[in-house]
Formats: sequence, structure tokens, C-alpha cells
Amino acid sequence: MSLAVRFLVRGRVQGVFFRASTREQAQRLGLRGHARNLDDGGVEVLAAGEAGAIEALERWLWRGPPAARVDAVMREPASAPAGEGFTTG
Repeated sequence: MSLAVRFLVRGRVQGVFFRASTREQAQRLGLRGHARNLDDGGVEVLAAGEAGAIEALERWLWRGPPAARVDAVMREPASAPAGEGFTTG
């Protein structure tokens, strides 16, 4: 089953390669979407793909790359992103 989810990740998640690492993980999982910094210091991740891959990405978001400190990951349904692949912005 394919779905789209928007994650808001809070903690020390900017300046620690969080977006690039998220892109690599999402590509491994065959997801499309984006990861982008927010003005409030968080990161938004929009991901679309198979439910199992979305779940795997969510588990990874709670850890993030080694330099990150994740305090919270909020999840909500989303509209599927346009285009192909996974980008950072």
C-alpha cells in the first residue's frame, strides 16, 4: 500500500547532515519526497511510497545521523509530492 506522510523532526537537526542523511536513507528505501530545514530549527520530511518503507524511515528519523539529537518526530498524513526522487531544500 502506498501512502504519503509529513514528518516534523525537532532537536539538534540542522547543521548535522540531517537532510542529506535522510535523503540517502529515503533513496535506499525507494521513497520520493523531500527534506528541508524550517525557520524554527526543525526539519520537515515529506515522504511517499510503500507503507513498510515509510515505517522504516520513521524509525530512522528518531535516530538520525550520528551528530544529531532528535527530541521529537511528529507524523501526519500528507498529499503525495510531485515529481520523482528525493530532494533536499
